[in-house]
Amino acid sequence: MIFGTAGHVDHGKTTLVRALTGVDTDRLPEEKSRGISIELGYAFIHAGGQGSGTQAGEGAGRRIGFIDVPGHERLVHTMVAGATGIDHALLLVAADDGVMPQTREHLAVLSLLGLSQGTVVVTKADRVDAARRAAVQAEAAALVQGTPLAASPVLAVSATSGQGIAALKARLVAAALAQPRTRDAQAGFRLAVDRVFTLAGTGTVVTGTVHAGRVAAGDELRLVPSGAGGGRSMRVRTVHAQNRPAAAALAGERCALALAGVARDEIERGQWLVAPPLAAAATSRFDARLTLWREEARALRSGTPVQVHVGAAGVPGSVVVLDAQTVAPGASAHVQLVLQRPLGAWHGDRVVLRDASATRTIAGGTVLDPFAPVRYRRTPGRLAELAALETPHLEDRCARVLAAAPLGLDWQRLAAAQGRASLPLPASEGQAPLRAGGWALAAGHAAAAREALRAALAAFHAHQPDEPGPEADRLRRLAVPRLPQALFRALLAALQADKRVVLRGPFVHLPEHGVRLSASEERIAQKVAPRLVQAGFEGAWVRDLARAGGESEALMRTTLARLARRGEFHQVVKDLYYPLATMATLAALARQVATANAGAVTAAAFRDATLLGRKRAIQLLEHFDRIGLTRRLGDAHRLRADSAALSAAPEGGSGPAAASAAARLRAA
Repeated sequence: MIFGTAGHVDHGKTTLVRALTGVDTDRLPEEKSRGISIELGYAFIHAGGQGSGTQAGEGAGRRIGFIDVPGHERLVHTMVAGATGIDHALLLVAADDGVMPQTREHLAVLSLLGLSQGTVVVTKADRVDAARRAAVQAEAAALVQGTPLAASPVLAVSATSGQGIAALKARLVAAALAQPRTRDAQAGFRLAVDRVFTLAGTGTVVTGTVHAGRVAAGDELRLVPSGAGGGRSMRVRTVHAQNRPAAAALAGERCALALAGVARDEIERGQWLVAPPLAAAATSRFDARLTLWREEARALRSGTPVQVHVGAAGVPGSVVVLDAQTVAPGASAHVQLVLQRPLGAWHGDRVVLRDASATRTIAGGTVLDPFAPVRYRRTPGRLAELAALETPHLEDRCARVLAAAPLGLDWQRLAAAQGRASLPLPASEGQAPLRAGGWALAAGHAAAAREALRAALAAFHAHQPDEPGPEADRLRRLAVPRLPQALFRALLAALQADKRVVLRGPFVHLPEHGVRLSASEERIAQKVAPRLVQAGFEGAWVRDLARAGGESEALMRTTLARLARRGEFHQVVKDLYYPLATMATLAALARQVATANAGAVTAAAFRDATLLGRKRAIQLLEHFDRIGLTRRLGDAHRLRADSAALSAAPEGGSGPAAASAAARLRAA
């Protein structure tokens, strides 16, 4: 268990810790000369109880750890870095001074961090008479009313004479032994780095409070944000938990890790050391439930510049209020915090806001989603997701979030945001969610999306009966434009498997929909099919097909355009046509070129692969861009990873042209 001091400068925090532990936490020469704490200090005592050994690391939690924070107003940011890792607060008030400005601000920090376990300690009790001591105790008790620390006892002590120290120490030991030792076995390891140094013979050492998970010697860890470390892994050489050598360190413990593979200047306070699956959690914006401190004079508005503190990090940012116009003093709301540089944050982490000039603490709350969206952040659906993210129990929370997401969830990203390597998918009313490409969609939402696709097709057919149907990507834009591509493709495949839609080349239509050809169009289709196959990669022009078939050029142009709209042929440029099988072969060559060139297809490479001229190669690549096989980026055409266009030659084409083309291709 970790205890932390708080209070005004020179109210006896370091002296009290020394009286309780025998350790002087002021270690810097400047701290000695000035008589004040500047950096965080640490000390430990043994709390007794069963399982107090540290060989396996499991008993280290029976040692009490103390974090001694500076009290000077210019060092509140350092105090916040230490306070984020404590379980039990010791709020100090000197008997001779009484409540002072930093007493109030430190109380605000502790309250906004949600700390409900605490003890109010009136120090320097030997310097005043009984009446003054009682008055300060009453003042301190009144101060904490209305805060999470309202039930904390008020004890008077003197660190120099020893008055009350034994009683205080007994209370702290009892609190530590009563602390439930619940550990989440599935949580990934996270340590908030608050100190980095080099130790002779050991190398780089970091210290911090373990917020979640377990770490042991030999584990691979990553830095978040990556910073100078560049995102590479580093190995744990040795572990100290609660200031003793240990095989492992657990959540809730002070921990020191000796690291291999990283230099001292590549790590800084405010970064996190995490298990590799959690390393993607660096964020420049996150959504949170925020409470404005009750003593603020003004409401909090969108656009307010602030200093944002999470873990041991503090970065500049601004506030966006999501579900209200403003946040009144003492009230809470959903907000998005937009940061000027990234930090690490996970669901449930506490956040503290100070004003832009870092002169006072103004608000605090809980991180809900470290991967907050830039767009649609105030929609009713998004606010419903944020409400679901406030559900206490993990399994219930994930089920509610999935149910509140009609456009699906990036399930792997949700797991990382919850501090997990993975999460099981919850069933809804006995039905498993749809899973595709790392995304998940609740069964009810999947059924609604399928009906939306069919409704969009019916509307398209009603307005354009002569068209075969929209292309797949156009159908997505018509029916479910914000649904992720992977989920859309999975829904379309399911509808096709159930014979509720038909895919004809790039086009999608309902089974009952069909475009009938006239007798003349059927005759022309029969004539041109073999000639298109014989044309090979060069394709065939309308004028040549009309001349060879003895048809008028105008009728040939009209008929082929109609057949192309049905998906029987591809029109690459005006009057230039290709059969489906040939185009599928060309697409396969484009994929081969892309595979050999890191996903890029250049005109020169495609020309060489097809033995075509440069002009025709460019025309074909531009056609691939239009149908969604590739995307033009600069001088290259990059293969779309999510595209199913021309993924295979057509099977069992429904029209005479498709059948004839497929037969000729097989014969060749």
